[in-house]
Amino acid sequence: IKDDFEIIDKKEIPNVAELKKEEKERTEEAKWAAPILSLAKKASENLALSYGNALKSASLVGFIPKPVSNDSPAKTSARCHAMEERGNLMNMMKLSIKILIQSALSLGRTLDSDFPPLQQFFVVLEHCLKHGLKVKKTFIGQNKSFFGPLELVEKLCPEASDIATSVKNLPELKTAVGRGRAWLYLALMQKKLADYLKVLLDHKHLLSEFYEPDALMMEEEGAVIVGLLVGLNVIDANLCLKGEDLDSQVGVIDFSLYLKDTQDSDVKQDGGITAVLDQKHYVEELNRHLSCTVADLQNKIDCLEKTNSKLQEELAAATDRIGSLQEEQQQLKQQNELIRERSEKSVEVTKEDTKVELDTYKQSRQGLDEMYSDVWKQLKEEKKIRLELEKELELQIGMKTEMEIAMKLLEKDTHEKQDTLVALRQQLEEVKAINLQMFHKSQNAESSLQQKAEAISSFEGKTNEMMSSMKQMEERLQHAEKARQAAEERCNKMKQELAGRLDSCRQQMSQMDSKCSTLEKELKSEKEQRQTLQKELHQEKDATTLLKTELQQMEGLKKELRKLQDEKQQLEKVCEEQEQALQEMGLHLSQSKLKMEDIKEVNKALKGHTWLKDDEATHCKQCEKEFSISRRKHHCRNCGDIFCNTCSSNELALPSYPKPVRVCDTCHTLLLQRCSSNST
Repeated sequence: IKDDFEIIDKKEIPNVAELKKEEKERTEEAKWAAPILSLAKKASENLALSYGNALKSASLVGFIPKPVSNDSPAKTSARCHAMEERGNLMNMMKLSIKILIQSALSLGRTLDSDFPPLQQFFVVLEHCLKHGLKVKKTFIGQNKSFFGPLELVEKLCPEASDIATSVKNLPELKTAVGRGRAWLYLALMQKKLADYLKVLLDHKHLLSEFYEPDALMMEEEGAVIVGLLVGLNVIDANLCLKGEDLDSQVGVIDFSLYLKDTQDSDVKQDGGITAVLDQKHYVEELNRHLSCTVADLQNKIDCLEKTNSKLQEELAAATDRIGSLQEEQQQLKQQNELIRERSEKSVEVTKEDTKVELDTYKQSRQGLDEMYSDVWKQLKEEKKIRLELEKELELQIGMKTEMEIAMKLLEKDTHEKQDTLVALRQQLEEVKAINLQMFHKSQNAESSLQQKAEAISSFEGKTNEMMSSMKQMEERLQHAEKARQAAEERCNKMKQELAGRLDSCRQQMSQMDSKCSTLEKELKSEKEQRQTLQKELHQEKDATTLLKTELQQMEGLKKELRKLQDEKQQLEKVCEEQEQALQEMGLHLSQSKLKMEDIKEVNKALKGHTWLKDDEATHCKQCEKEFSISRRKHHCRNCGDIFCNTCSSNELALPSYPKPVRVCDTCHTLLLQRCSSNST
């Protein structure tokens, strides 16, 4: 204790009346901070008591072994002495924390490293951490530093790695004591000093390498002190490590700060505990909300980075696919061009061949049609002539038979006159039968004419000739009827003319036989011509079938061309769709990059730029004019620097602020450029 504490003269200790006056002035100035002070005090005491009670109950139950009193009196006295040291240090820690919270809340601002209660707090905390440290022997000499156990926090709690790296990177620190003090400063600024020390106390098997068994950090008092340190989370500390000589500072406790009567203030402070509890809950919820938002933003940033990497991979794969597809498309285009050229050539050749064949076919068809029409006309005329000749032959044959019968009757009339009347009657009956036969023949001729008229009506353009022939046949029928009537009249005169006409009939019969032979010969020649025409028709039909097959082949080639064109259109559609997909991927990438930049800006705003204090700035950062009563100071909400009114007259909406706030000219131009790039 003599080594650790420095005794102060009684003259330096202030009077009680002076202390009371100072305390009243401070209480009047800091009435609003009294509830928070009492809340922090009670919270630290409750946490310390609960932790101590838990340790006691654990020792009673059997989790922590109770010490066995089998030691010598010297050891027991040493233990009692260590217990007294631990109690004194714990009480000093309580007083230092209480005075620090009270003075910080009365001032109502962030604490600097020059604040005396804060300096005394670090001195007392350093004495607590040095209590019971084991001495380590090295080549240089003995080393007794509390920075060794603090280095374990980095392994146990990965959040403390930033503190360790920043302490190691400070070039001004050359000793372990200076590094330990810098570590405590940074932990207090992060408001995680109690959490880090609690992690150390939870792993006492690791602390046993650095501390003696009777050390403060190995006993219950260490847990009580950790509970008291929780109340320091109410304080905002802004400590500057640069320019301070942490290695050569002497840790001397100033007891003058703790000789003040704070009972009156405690009585007044109990009234506003409920309001302070609400404030504390509100602040804790705000801290939780901010921590949750920061964690969410970090998770979003990680997710966006992963998605960005995935999108980049997909972009690379898509570009490779597009390159391969473009190569395939070029190959297909070349193949399509070759096929198109071949097909066009074949189509042109086939078209020319078909045109030539069609021309020849049309010419041959016209010639054959003309020949066929001529032959058909000749056949019709010959048929008509033949029918007329047959009718005339029938009439002449009938006349010949009648003439023979008349000759016989005349011979009989010569022999028998009486039988002449009977013969004449028979002849009359026969003439009547002949007339009936002629009438039937005329009816048959009419029916055959009707059939022929129907057959002739089927051929277009030749009805006029058939009608003329019908008219001729009707005229001939009329002539035949007239001839029949004349024959009836001539029957009476036949008896006289029979002898002279028999010779003429015989001569006519011989002529008719000769005509029949000539007609038969002509019919045979016509049949032969008809057979040749039929053969030519068959040949033309075969040629037409060949042309039809070639036309079908042409249609198949056209279908193949259409299929190839459809495939080409499908490939072009696929290429267009892939190009659209690439454009959409590029848009998504640009949007994700913009979102990443926005999230980084929000993260910077949350972790953000250092908020420059009013005391640190005397000139405007942009125009470098000195501040005065007329030229006031204004903070830029984006970068945190201090400017005059003319250099920070712009307002913009930032991600961390819902409404438009004051921004300097440089930040205003940068944000406008970014907004314009985002909009494009």
